[in-house]
Amino acid sequence: MRNKINGKQLGRDSEHRRAMLRNLAAGLFEHGQIETTMPKARAVQPFVERLITIARRGGLKARRQIEARLNDRHIHSWVADPNVPDSRKHSDYFDLPSADDIQFNRYGEVRKAPRLVQHVMTVIADRFSDRDGGYTRIVHTGRNRLGDGTDIVVLQLVGDEDGPNIGGGTSSRRRKADRRTAFAASLRKAGGDDAVAMAEPAEDASEAVIEEVTQAPAEEAVEAPTEDAAETPAEEESKEPKSDEG
Repeated sequence: MRNKINGKQLGRDSEHRRAMLRNLAAGLFEHGQIETTMPKARAVQPFVERLITIARRGGLKARRQIEARLNDRHIHSWVADPNVPDSRKHSDYFDLPSADDIQFNRYGEVRKAPRLVQHVMTVIADRFSDRDGGYTRIVHTGRNRLGDGTDIVVLQLVGDEDGPNIGGGTSSRRRKADRRTAFAASLRKAGGDDAVAMAEPAEDASEAVIEEVTQAPAEEAVEAPTEDAAETPAEEESKEPKSDEG
């Protein structure tokens, strides 16, 4: 029986699980998003949102509570690292520090760089100052991990919709609807007034057909022969005057 066992164990003991959640939260705060499995994302999501709520309070007490729950470390040290490619030195979520703010010693170790706890207290807390909960979101990528086939998801910080948005594959129904919408928009853009002008003759033609059908019996009635013209030849002979031969 699972007595007094809260949450998912993730196949790890308490110390390993706590260290894993701290590392996942630190990576999320540093990069704005992380790619992990669905069970890990669901496990670290409430832990991250709790830290953000504490950071919003501000003050020395909040800082000490975050330091007790999160391992403080240098962040963005890869910005000035020459071994990191330039494609990874860009972030749409946070303003990265300049290379002058990061210093290395002669052994290549980081000697000076922004701290993670300070980053959470200032940048993260200010970002969600007007938001009451719901600081993170889980995005399905539609991919599975080799081996056990578990779902691969992306855990992101919300509030900056201009940043990278990773989504899974769309359904065929959605693709067809998007194509129809794009085609209709292209017709409206290309046609403009011409499309309206093309639609008007169709309406006039339908009205002309209706008028022709409704007026046809009246015309036939007008063209119908009169009573005198409708008389038969026998009736005409009967109306001729009789001769006085008798």
